[in-house]
Amino acid sequence: PLPPFVIPPFRVHIELCREMGSIGNKGRPVAAHQTPVCTRTHQIGSLLLVFATFFLTRLLDRSFPPCPNFSSDRFPTTSQNHVGFSGHGGSLSWPDRGYGSHISLKIYVYDEDEIDGLKSLMYGRDGTITAQACLKGQWGTQVKVHKLLLKSSYRTRKKEEADLFFVPAYVKCVRMMGGLNDKEIDQTYVKVISQMPYFRRSGGRDHIFIFPSGAGAHLFKSWATYINRSIILTPEGDRTDKKDTSSFNTWKDLIIPGNVDDRMTKTRDTLVQPLPLSKRKYLANYLGRAQGKVGRLQLIELAQQFPDKS
Repeated sequence: PLPPFVIPPFRVHIELCREMGSIGNKGRPVAAHQTPVCTRTHQIGSLLLVFATFFLTRLLDRSFPPCPNFSSDRFPTTSQNHVGFSGHGGSLSWPDRGYGSHISLKIYVYDEDEIDGLKSLMYGRDGTITAQACLKGQWGTQVKVHKLLLKSSYRTRKKEEADLFFVPAYVKCVRMMGGLNDKEIDQTYVKVISQMPYFRRSGGRDHIFIFPSGAGAHLFKSWATYINRSIILTPEGDRTDKKDTSSFNTWKDLIIPGNVDDRMTKTRDTLVQPLPLSKRKYLANYLGRAQGKVGRLQLIELAQQFPDKS
């Protein structure tokens, strides 16, 4: 078919020719004072216009690459595309959907020596707090996620090719152990962020921060000014910690599991001997301190009533 913007001119021309005479015959006689509307020259010109349009359209079609072939080889069905997992408890087949197991995500992890002030957020103002000490309690995920990303196959050491940037900090632990106070944490975060050109490039949208406690990002008092667009990982998204608003945003932030002591999950050197899941009717997990709060004290009292069940 011919392009629509070409059809009207020669269609009108041919219609006029039909009125005045056919292409193969001489046109109708007209009065001497009238100018012939359609002569043989016009007829030949119309034919040339048709042929020229046809060949020009074919030429344009060949100038562009063909449409991709959306075959079933490129888009296999989920029933034929699964990822297998195996372990001590058996095997599991999981659909390889979305990005699947071939995701090309690249994450850059800031080095502790790369930015002035980052070490203070990890080890305190004097550098005396260790990562091992910060593995305890709910804030242990700050250390574990950091160590996990350092070993991850998705880690890149080139900022220019990174999709996401992880900012390591153990501020919850550092604060609890007296390494930094609230004012120092706020000032140090601002100092660190001001040295990140890639943070300024995106407004912080591709930077990840982790705050593993009920306080959330409120540990950084100026979070709403500096990292309100960044991705925040936290185990408690509905907590405000006595603030007017929550720092958690469902559009960009993620809920992560609370930290569990490794000795509760490993097969050796266990801290407790939990009942097998097959023998449990209910399963609950609590990690924290009583702090004199009624609900927490009731949980402890309930657990003490069933020592053989907990």
